[in-house]
Parts: sequence; C-alpha cells; structure tokens
Amino acid sequence: MAQVEATTERVIAADAEAVFDALADYSGTRAKLLPEHFSEYEVREGGDGEGTLVHWKLQATSKRVRDCLLEVSEPTDGELVEKDRNSSMVTTWRVTPAGEGTSRVVVSSVWNGAGGIGGFFERTFAPKGLGRIYDLVLDKLATETQK
Repeated sequence: MAQVEATTERVIAADAEAVFDALADYSGTRAKLLPEHFSEYEVREGGDGEGTLVHWKLQATSKRVRDCLLEVSEPTDGELVEKDRNSSMVTTWRVTPAGEGTSRVVVSSVWNGAGGIGGFFERTFAPKGLGRIYDLVLDKLATETQK
C-alpha cells in the first residue's frame, strides 16, 4: 500500500484570520463552501474548529463514495487537521498571510492507497480528481471571504 497525496493551494484576497475562521466554522460557513460532491453534511459535536466532529459523504467519482466522519484539531495557528475515523485519510488546511490583506490556503489530503493495479489507478487519478474538488471549495472560500 502506497500513500496517496492530493494538494491544492490558492492565494485569496482576504485576511488570513478571516479565511481561517470561515474554514473552521463547521456549523455555519463550511457547509456553504462544499460543492455537489459532498452530501449528508452534519456537525455531530462542536462546530468551530478544534473538537468538532463532522460527517459527510464525498462522491469523488460516479462510482466512488467515501463516508467520512472527521475529527478536527488545530495543532498550530492557522492549521486545521481533519482525521477520518472511517479511513486512513487525513486532510490538513493551512492558512498563512501572503502579503497585506491576502492569504495563502494550502489543502492537502493523504491516505493509504490500494495495492496492485487498482492502486496504480488510484495514485494516478485520485489526486487530480480530489484537486479539482478542492479547487471548487477554494473558489467558494474566496467568494465568501473576499471583500
């Protein structure tokens, strides 16, 4: 089993604190940021950053639906880590200042991929597909936070 990683980043014309607060607001803003690939969104505990437990289904392809139950932590300032209780997937959101009134958002997911030929296709295509989904989330995040 090889580790698979998908990373996407964007510079957003909004203050890093405002962008981070929007991402960490699972009980409000976060649901607005999710494209049609996400369904059954539900905050089960908390709702604002550290200590949140959130559920959703992620439909990465027409045949692949991942049932996610995510524990949220904030190990450092500007960082949200979502660990899926149902799989090996860990998604990290990092928001850092990128100049006056702008911020850089980097989202990265890693998981243990399948072996064999299925694993080859997963390592080849999953990062691109997940990257496209994260681009949509970042588009909505920019729209939500830019003034």
